[in-house]
Amino acid sequence: MPPTAPRRRAERVPRRSRLRPGRRVGVMVWALVLVAGMAALAYAALPDAPAYVGESGGVAIAVAFTTGLLARTGGRTFVYGALATALGAAVVVTDEPVLRTGAAVLTCVVTAVFAVMATTPAATVLNAAREVVVAMLVGVVGAAAVVGLEPTVSLDRFAYTTLGASLALSLVVVYRLGAGLHGLGRRGLVAVVIGGGLLALTMAYAEVLRRYGAPDLVDTLLEGRSWALETLHGAPRPVQALLGVPALVWGTHMRARRRQGWWVCAFGVTAAAQVTHTFLDPTLTVTQAGLTTVYSVVLGIVIGAIVIRVDVLLTGSRRGRRARTGHEAGALRPEPGRTQPLL
Repeated sequence: MPPTAPRRRAERVPRRSRLRPGRRVGVMVWALVLVAGMAALAYAALPDAPAYVGESGGVAIAVAFTTGLLARTGGRTFVYGALATALGAAVVVTDEPVLRTGAAVLTCVVTAVFAVMATTPAATVLNAAREVVVAMLVGVVGAAAVVGLEPTVSLDRFAYTTLGASLALSLVVVYRLGAGLHGLGRRGLVAVVIGGGLLALTMAYAEVLRRYGAPDLVDTLLEGRSWALETLHGAPRPVQALLGVPALVWGTHMRARRRQGWWVCAFGVTAAAQVTHTFLDPTLTVTQAGLTTVYSVVLGIVIGAIVIRVDVLLTGSRRGRRARTGHEAGALRPEPGRTQPLL
C-alpha cells in the first residue's frame, strides 16, 4: 500500500489573551481618570462654575488619551503620563494663554491619533461602521477637552497645525504597525498616494478659494453652506466626509485581512481632528456642530462602503453573495484586543 500523506493541521487563529490582573487595574484607573475629566467638563458647562474646573477636566482627558495612546503603541506609559500630568498641572496653575493653547494643540493631535489606534479590524462593512463610531466618540471627548482648555487660537492655523502634526505622528506609528515600507504593498501605496493627494488638494483649494477666489463663487458656496445650516442644521465637512471617514472604513476592513490596512487607517486622523475643529468653530452652535459631524460620518461611511465593494470586485475572483461570504470568512488576521498593546 502506498504511504499515506501526512495530515495538515488546520491553521488556528490565536485567541486574544485576557487582561492580566495588573493590566486590568491599569485599565480601571485609566477609565476613572477619563470619567473624572468628563464629569469636570460637564460641571464646567454650568453658569457659575470656576474656570479652573474646565481646564482640569481637559487636562485629565489629555492625560488619559496620552497614556492610552502610549499603552496601545507599546510606549513608556508611566514616564510620558507623568510628563503630561506635570504639563497639565502647569497649565491649570499658571493659567497662561500660551500654555493653554499649546496644551489644546497637543490634546487635539493625541486625540486624533488615539482615535485611530483605538479601532480594531472589521470583517464586514457593518463592523467597519462600528469602528468609525468608536473613533468619532473618542474625537468628541477630545474636542470637549480642547474646548475646556479655552485656547486662544486662529481656527485656520489651529486646523492646519493639528492636521499636519496628527497625520505625521500617525504615519510614524503606522510605519511600525504596518511592517515598514516593504509592508505597504501596491494597494497600500495607491491608497497613501491618493489620500495624500486628496488631502493636499482639498486644503490647497480651500486656501486658494479663500484668498483669491472669485467673489461670486465664494458667495455661492457660502450661501449653500448657510442654507444647509439653516435647513439641515449642519453641513458635512469635505475632508472628513471624503477622506477621513472612508479611510477608517476601508482601512479597518482591510486590516482584517492584511497589515497594510494600517496605512489606509492613518488618514483617519483627519476625521477625528476635524471633530475638534468643528466644535471650536465660533459660528456654529453645539447642535450644528454635532449634526455636522453626524452628516460627515454618515456620508463617509456610505463612500467607504462603496470603496470596499469596488475593492472586493477588483481583487476577488468571484462575484455575488457567495463570494462576499467567502471573502468575509477569509478575514482571519488577528490583532490584539482594544485594551491591549498593539506592539
